[in-house]
Amino acid sequence: MWRPQKEAKPGSAPSSYPGPASAPAPVPAPARVQFPTPASTPAPSLGPVSEDASAPVASLREHYYNLCMEKSQRINPFLLHILQEVDEESKKGLEKGITLNVAGNNRLIPVERVTSEDFWILSGILKKNPYVNGLDVRYNLLKDVGAYYAAKLLQKQLNLIYLNLMFNDIGPDGGELIAKALHKNTTLKYLRMTGNKIENKGGMFFAAMLQVNSSLEKLDLGDCDLGMQSVIAFATVLTQNQAIKGINLNRPILYGEQEESTVHIGHMLKENHCLVELHMCKHDMKNSGFKQLCDALYVNSNLRYLDVSCNRITCDGMVFLADVLKSNTTLEVIDLSFNRIENAGASYLSQTLASHNRSLKALSVVSNNIEGEGLVTLSQSMKTNITLSHIYIWGNKFDEATCVAYSDLIHTGRLKADSTDVEPFVVDEHVYLAEVSNGLKKHYYWTPTYGEAYNHSSNAGFALVPVGQNL
Repeated sequence: MWRPQKEAKPGSAPSSYPGPASAPAPVPAPARVQFPTPASTPAPSLGPVSEDASAPVASLREHYYNLCMEKSQRINPFLLHILQEVDEESKKGLEKGITLNVAGNNRLIPVERVTSEDFWILSGILKKNPYVNGLDVRYNLLKDVGAYYAAKLLQKQLNLIYLNLMFNDIGPDGGELIAKALHKNTTLKYLRMTGNKIENKGGMFFAAMLQVNSSLEKLDLGDCDLGMQSVIAFATVLTQNQAIKGINLNRPILYGEQEESTVHIGHMLKENHCLVELHMCKHDMKNSGFKQLCDALYVNSNLRYLDVSCNRITCDGMVFLADVLKSNTTLEVIDLSFNRIENAGASYLSQTLASHNRSLKALSVVSNNIEGEGLVTLSQSMKTNITLSHIYIWGNKFDEATCVAYSDLIHTGRLKADSTDVEPFVVDEHVYLAEVSNGLKKHYYWTPTYGEAYNHSSNAGFALVPVGQNL
């Protein structure tokens, strides 16, 4: 049996993590999934932080400094600066707690990215902290060793409701550690694993976790290299899970042309009665797969936010969606960006929006090869449909009629300036449209150099459907 070293130098990582006891078994049907059995988890060779060290103190900055001295660990100046700011915030007596933002892509102050050794110390001072209920450590260098301490933090910190670990080089073994920690965690509401290559193995452990965990409300596994097996496993588990309200399965690694994943997710939408937000960006989805989702939306009365951007949906797919929108009264946000619906698809949508649907609030058709006529028809539908308040059209082919139509909508107040991604301007008595940095999820991967990262105009989809949001 593998045992941790008694006197290990801080910063040394285990040479490897043992894999699961058995390889993940294939999923033959959505009604039955076999998950891999978790293997025993070794502790990294970093020494443990004593229980006394994890007791709350008056100053996080002072506690961090003292603990670094005690463990002979180099002090991270960026982390020291952030903890000082948190100390100042805590003096205000915030009842709902605060989010500790240690994002490694912060452009406003000098950043020294947090390593697994830094996170070892940080997790030690947060374990029993009463007022930090959110932790954002995206774009750092935690890797699998840091994932071990993140898992320990989830087991010890009873106030943490938001954890952002996106893009930290966490692999399948680190994903297994975090998923196993969530088996008993009852406080975390929102977890972001975006960009960590946990692959199919890690995805299967997260799917197995959802069979047990009943408190997690939003899970983001976008860009995690999930495989077909794990995507199907998620679809299967979500037919029974009654807690998850939002899930992101963007950009899995899929092979073949059968679109099995979309078929299973369509089946899940017919059975699931809790899911509010679904992201299926970059699924290589075509019209036949999109039809599976649309068929499910005839009976699904809960989904409010559907993201099918960056797929291969054409105008034929819009026939299915337009028909669904005639009877569906719950969908509020639809992201069709970077597909190929063209003028015909825009026409199908505008006819339904003008005459039938009165629930859709936001529509994005960015970069869909729509020309002037199609864009004008969409603008005309807003004159009769007072519910549709947000529309995003940049990346299509504008003519003068398009520019005039959207300029009129904005100037009359029907379309607010912060509810679209274009702004009119006049040159030589001709109207043109310029791009504005607004969108449904503009700051999904990055944060601005100034201003608010979570303002409504740049993240309209999350503002209209606030599922599992942190503070």
